[in-house]
Amino acid sequence: MYAQNLVSQSGQPVQLPGDLAPELLLVRHGQTAWSREGKHTGLTDVPLDPEGRRQAASVGRHLRSLGIELTKVLASPLSRAAETCRIAGFGDAMEPIADLAEWDYGAYEGRTTDQIRESRPGWSLWRDGVPSGEGIDDVARRADMVISYATASKGSVVIFAHAHILRVLAVRWISLAPHNGRSLALGPASTSILGHEHETTTILSWNDRSYL
Repeated sequence: MYAQNLVSQSGQPVQLPGDLAPELLLVRHGQTAWSREGKHTGLTDVPLDPEGRRQAASVGRHLRSLGIELTKVLASPLSRAAETCRIAGFGDAMEPIADLAEWDYGAYEGRTTDQIRESRPGWSLWRDGVPSGEGIDDVARRADMVISYATASKGSVVIFAHAHILRVLAVRWISLAPHNGRSLALGPASTSILGHEHETTTILSWNDRSYL
């Protein structure tokens, strides 16, 4: 039922013992014009660019190569995530989940970190938040809701969403405070796998882009 030849961030195979099974497969959407330029893209519905669509097809081939039996396919309702899901070949099973939308960046929507730091030197999303936007605890509550819903299916679930919500979801999976997501880089069209080792929640692989 579960593939034993997963791939790590280094591109090397990860051999999973029999008691390790993937439960949540996280997919960040493919590249957009804004992600290419480093702009904070929250609720603005920016579509995939041509490279992002190519990446989405590669994601689909990679996920199928894992041979994992999926019980649910969840996706952010924003088009860049939903389109990644469809191009990857999972559109027929896709279930849009509002809680998987990206962090609402408020007044900082569409701005790069360097632009924000011109008026707020040393600014960090994880520490300082955003004016007129969503707080980190609000994002964490949404991530917790997604985890609860996904794990109720008692099987492997693939989730197509966005960098910051997925980083928060990953650290909540391993019972860390949401600000620890700052330590987990996540590139466009990357895949990551969350699971268990015995009773302990674990990150089995992270930010794999070896198939692109």
